[in-house]
Amino acid sequence: MPVITYREALRQALFEELERDPEVFIMGEEVAQYQGTFRVTEGLLDKFGPQRVVDTPISEEGFTSLAVGAAMMGLKPIIEFMTINFSIRALDAIVNHAAKHRYMSGGQFGAPMVIRAPNGKGERLAAQHSHALESWFLYMSGLKVVLPSTPADARGLLKAAIRDPDPVIFLEHAALYSTKGEVGTEDEIVPIGKAAVRREGKHVSLISYSRMAQMCLRAAETLAAEGIEAEVIDLRTLAPMDEEALRATVARTHRAVVVTEENPVCSAASEITKRIYGLAFDELDAPVELVTGPDTPLPYSRPLERQWAPDETQIIEAVRRTLARAS
Repeated sequence: MPVITYREALRQALFEELERDPEVFIMGEEVAQYQGTFRVTEGLLDKFGPQRVVDTPISEEGFTSLAVGAAMMGLKPIIEFMTINFSIRALDAIVNHAAKHRYMSGGQFGAPMVIRAPNGKGERLAAQHSHALESWFLYMSGLKVVLPSTPADARGLLKAAIRDPDPVIFLEHAALYSTKGEVGTEDEIVPIGKAAVRREGKHVSLISYSRMAQMCLRAAETLAAEGIEAEVIDLRTLAPMDEEALRATVARTHRAVVVTEENPVCSAASEITKRIYGLAFDELDAPVELVTGPDTPLPYSRPLERQWAPDETQIIEAVRRTLARAS
């Protein structure tokens, strides 16, 4: 299979879905003339024209509301925010309209739309442009929340999201855009709500998603050199969450470390941990360990920024803690 970047995989999915379905269109800040802040939409304007690749004003509430209306009328909009923090301006349209449309119509109508945005730590984007907001959307009934960690999943999950009959929050990580991996050339769809076992192990489960899933793999390689076999579970989707994958991995290893990049308070990590206790409490030989970002905004200073995000060392320390408690 060809090796391409995460960015190119997303672009492939957009190109193929625009070509496949004339009801699909892209709208957002700098997606057309500038070809995307992170160059994901490069070349799409030339191919599909300004009616299907639409530049908008910096008015997130306005163009998101427009997209919700278009979805209700049968179109399939894809919204791109420059970073996920800009979605805060559009929460009413997302939460009170897109997420509630199927419920308030008695199941008759959905709002088939995708909201794409970089999520998590940027490169010196500081406190107002480096949010990890997955837990906000996880809280809101009616939204699906997807966070791919590999190019293959970026392509396959984005195609699934565009074809989904309900609104999907599709969170990309800026630090992953240039990462490379094998991606198939067929029309491969990755199902929403299905986790992936990235590495098998027997001593401890590392459970994560997005960029932190890659960090868990690096930590697992280091731990393997010490004789500790860590299983790495990439959830890929937080809503719906693959609860069977959580139950099965804890049943195999009897220990769990949940790793995310977000603020620890009222977090997705807390929700994952709660579900592990509910699904597999009797299988656990030690309390679940959490590794998250600190309860602070992200600093602008590069040295401080590097210390802010969870890294391989913190994951390894958490594994050692849970193994020590289990013994």
